[in-house]
Amino acid sequence: MLYEKGFVYTLMDAGGPTDVREPYFQEAVDEMMRSRTLCAQANARLPSDPTAVADLEELFGRSLDDVRILTPFICDFGNRVTFGKNVFINHSAILSASGGIVFEDGVSVAPGCRIATINHDFNERHTKHTYGKVTIKKNAWIGMNVTICPGVTIGAYAVVAAGAVVTRDIPDYAVVGGVPAKVIKMQNPAEQKE
Repeated sequence: MLYEKGFVYTLMDAGGPTDVREPYFQEAVDEMMRSRTLCAQANARLPSDPTAVADLEELFGRSLDDVRILTPFICDFGNRVTFGKNVFINHSAILSASGGIVFEDGVSVAPGCRIATINHDFNERHTKHTYGKVTIKKNAWIGMNVTICPGVTIGAYAVVAAGAVVTRDIPDYAVVGGVPAKVIKMQNPAEQKE
């Protein structure tokens, strides 16, 4: 069967499943190799080397004048990540991005964050995958060593405490922590600064 270019991404956007044995999946394999190569190149450079930014700009297909990403950094699907303005991602982030990741304006991410947008089918875990887009809304702050699971939306101005595992949506202005993450308190929206 012939598949139209981009069919694998249509399946990912619908939540899957995809099957690694199908010919359409080669497009995903090609993007993974492109993304991993560009990350390896950026990570191999000294932090002061401006060409590392060029590798990351190629990875995401956009200028990063308003985004700062510290290396080392890993992303397996650069074409599935979008950034708003003034996003900061500290070192050692791992983005498993096939299901799509959106960072809205002003998002701050501490070191060691892991974001997953893919999962394995329970019964056919070696060949089939499901997906869930992750959205991190405006001015959210993600603490050190946070893990964000597929399909989660983190609300605007939310704070996710260090070490939390986020398995479900977080409301705007919430402070959450724990495994799994739970609301600790709500912030006063009037006290938030742009």
